[in-house]
Amino acid sequence: MRTTWARVVVAALVVVAFAGLGSVGSPAGAAAPAPGYWLLGGDGGVFSFDAPFFGAAASEPAKCAPNTADRQLTDGTCVSVASTPSGRGYWILNGDTGAVYAYGDAQLFGQPADGFAGVPREFVPAGRAIVSSRDGQGYWVLETGASGAGTVLHFGDAGGFGDTATLARISGRGFDGQPVGIAATPDGNGYWEVHDDGGVFAFGDAGYYGSMGGRLLAQPVVGIAVTATGKGYWLVAADGGVFAFGDAVFAGSTGALRLAAPVVGMARNPSGSGYWLAASDGGVFSFGGAPFLGSTGGIRLARPIFSIAARRIAAVG
Repeated sequence: MRTTWARVVVAALVVVAFAGLGSVGSPAGAAAPAPGYWLLGGDGGVFSFDAPFFGAAASEPAKCAPNTADRQLTDGTCVSVASTPSGRGYWILNGDTGAVYAYGDAQLFGQPADGFAGVPREFVPAGRAIVSSRDGQGYWVLETGASGAGTVLHFGDAGGFGDTATLARISGRGFDGQPVGIAATPDGNGYWEVHDDGGVFAFGDAGYYGSMGGRLLAQPVVGIAVTATGKGYWLVAADGGVFAFGDAVFAGSTGALRLAAPVVGMARNPSGSGYWLAASDGGVFSFGGAPFLGSTGGIRLARPIFSIAARRIAAVG
């Protein structure tokens, strides 16, 4: 495990576009499906763009309450969506209750809520992000508690490789930032935890390639995306600034633009080069080889967008 961090600053110009909802991808046995993505609203609403729609937690209002003041979740409680490896399903994480909802071919292997029955609310961590294991037979959930460090829970065949909460207990030191994102290595034997100050922490076989920790940021980091090789990653900040490390190629950002709403996450194009950024109003910004497939920018939403997930590309055959 490596816990050192560093910082780089980059920015570029982007063209903003708006469009409608996407369509269902190719069936099994056909050519590999075109890239697509899902946007997740805080109420559990799912917006599909060139990706199949399998259902949404918003269809059952009790699943994703509109706000939770004591957790500072004022615009909804469903905070993260993750694609299954086949691209034919996804999981949604309720950051308030710790519930995980499965759609399409996604299966449930447990959830944070299972371990906190009867525990006083002030001791229940808040969920931040969910990510699939390599074969989709498990997943990791990133949480943060009163200590401010991150706890990574593993379910199904997802392995446990450590987290910053463990590092804090061992070292007796705290962390400057709060956990905001997690990304897994391509082989599923490790992951990165990223904090809002840009600190990156590598566990398992995840390599450390640098970070933004310890340097002044215009806006906090909100997400991470990993390259296809697992030898690099991008961080994205709320102003859309993108920071590239390892073999990640900087393809542009919105750091130099005035945005209508803050950026909330990013996703790598799984079928080629480039990446997408998503803002809380549902605006999507595409860079490099990532095609623009649509957004909810300019559309009145029940709750802001909290997360973007690229549709994983299933193997051909």
